[in-house]
Formats: sequence, C-alpha cells, structure tokens
Amino acid sequence: MLYWLTALSDGGDVFNLFRYITFRAGGAFMTALLFGFIFGPPLINVLRRRQGKGQPIRGDGPEGHFVKAGTPTMGGLLIVGALTFSTLLWARLDNPFVWMVLFVTLSFAAIGFADDYAKVSKQTTAGVSGKVRILLGILIAGIAGYWAAAYHPDDLTNQLALPIFKDTLINLGVIFIPFAILVIVGAANAVNLTDGLDGLAIMPVMIAAGTFGVIAYAVGRTDFTEYLDVHYVPQTGELLIFSMGLIGGGLGFLWYNAPPAAVFMGDTGSLALGGALGAIAVATKHEIVLAIVGGLFVVEALSVIIQVLYFKKTGKRVFLMAPIHHHYEKKGWAEPQIVIRFWIISLILAMIGLATLKVR
Repeated sequence: MLYWLTALSDGGDVFNLFRYITFRAGGAFMTALLFGFIFGPPLINVLRRRQGKGQPIRGDGPEGHFVKAGTPTMGGLLIVGALTFSTLLWARLDNPFVWMVLFVTLSFAAIGFADDYAKVSKQTTAGVSGKVRILLGILIAGIAGYWAAAYHPDDLTNQLALPIFKDTLINLGVIFIPFAILVIVGAANAVNLTDGLDGLAIMPVMIAAGTFGVIAYAVGRTDFTEYLDVHYVPQTGELLIFSMGLIGGGLGFLWYNAPPAAVFMGDTGSLALGGALGAIAVATKHEIVLAIVGGLFVVEALSVIIQVLYFKKTGKRVFLMAPIHHHYEKKGWAEPQIVIRFWIISLILAMIGLATLKVR
C-alpha cells in the first residue's frame, strides 16, 4: 500500500525510498514485530478467557507435557495477523505472487483455526477430520499451483528447476499442479508435526522464511540471476517483504512462546506458515531447495510415516515416540536442549540451501 507513495516522488526525496524492496522489507519486519508486541498480551488474555482449559494435552505424550495443561492455543493468529498486516502495508498490491502466497497462508490458517477451535471447544485432541483437512489443503494448493503457473514466464511454466545443475529443467506438464499440491500440503503438514515443543517450530520457520526471502529477491532480479546462473522469475522479489513480515511476526510470537510458553501456535499458525513456505517455493521455482532448507520438517514428517508403516507391518516401533522430537524427550533430553539443537540444524540446512544459488 505504501508503495504508492512513490507517485509523490520527484526522484530525490524521502518518497523515493518506497521504490526499494529492501527498504519496504525492513519496514515490514518492524511493523510485524511491533504488531506482535502490541497485540500479543491482549490476544493471549482473550484466548485464555475463552478457552478455559486451553489446548488439550495428549494422554500418551511425554510426561513433562502435563505441566503445560491450561496453556491457550491459536497463537498463530498473532503471527498471521502481523505478517498479513505488514505485507498489505508494505508490498506492491498489484503483484500476483504476493496475493497467491497470502491466499495460501490465510486459507491454511482458516483450516488450522477450525481444527484448534474443535479441540478446545470439545476438549479433545482429535479436532477436524484428517481427511477433511487434507482435501481442503489439496484444493487450496491446487488453486495456488495453477495461479503460480499462470504468472511464471513461458519458458518456466510447468517446469521443475533443479538446484546445482545450470539451465536444467524438467517439463512436468500436467503433473506440475499435483507436484505443487504435494509441496504446499506437504510443507504445511510437516511444520504442523514439528510444532510440539515450546519454540521448536517457529525458529526453523523463520530461518526458512529468511532463506526464501533472499532466494525470492535474487530470482526476481535479472542482474542477480545472470550472475548466479539461476532462472529469472519476474515479480518474485516482492516476496521478500512477505518473508520479513513473517520473521517479524514470528519473533513477536516467540517472545510469548519462549519456555515456559504463555501461548501455543496451534494448527492455526503451523499449517499457515508451512503452507506459506511451500507457496513461496513454488512461486520461485525452488521446490527442491525447500526440501533442503526445511530438512528438519522433512525428517519430522518422515519419522511419523516410518513409525506408522513399521508399526502396522511388525507391531513394533522404530522410535520411542514420533514425531522424532518426542523420541529424544523419551531418551531423556531436556526440552530446551532439543529445541536449540534443532534450531542449529535448521540454520546449517539453510546455509546449504543458500549455497545452491551459487554452486552451479
């Protein structure tokens, strides 16, 4: 919205600053951060009053989690509200990729909100049916995949770009939409599975968002793409603003989610943020890089899949408990130890993912 202030510029005044994506990205970060600090306490108070007993705790979960009973959930509303407000304020509103990513984020947030509401209102860990959640996610991601393909340049439409291999594209054709669905829905549910300890999911999400913000900015500039030998995707640079809004909102949320958490992200936040990462990856043609940068989320999801399949076949468990962060809890690791070590792993994976921009 503020971008239109450039119409008042003669090229040498303060209004000219709004032409620059980096300036507006900084503004989005600060706006989202302040949003979190200002609206965090009243939102938590409202959630605490309305939810009563807070998020239900799994009876078969780690014993240490029972002390968290009564903690309100749906804290993802704070993050989603902050990043949406900051994006609408600072991004160019004529950019199709901004609206595509916002569509995915808000739609998955709505699914998560319905799931969280069902859990707290009925005091059950079941929530909305898994089949309903998946079907709605497929519909949303399918629309987003079609949306992205419609605005990709002709030489990249329905193509899969491979990291490291310069100028290598795989034509997915009609399979591109199902592939986009897999990326977006998979990312949403992987982040959802990771959100099991105080602060565990939000920091890796912010690290991944920062990484993809850099990628979006790079692939949206011809000078950068020529130097890096990566594919140019016009208009994706504006997604840096969304990414910085996510980081600002995430930090504002983490202030209240740091152990002991005053509020949980809930499915409202985890599904929305995971979907957002998947949508940015599809928009920037860096879907495979998301699997590297978000490797922690991939491992968390795989641990659940492996546990379920192995148990159905043998009646035995590979992990003491899945997702894998609970396995380490069962082994005696302290919660802060798991969280910080997983943060470190996420940062390492992000650096590897960024390196693919130059290693060609």
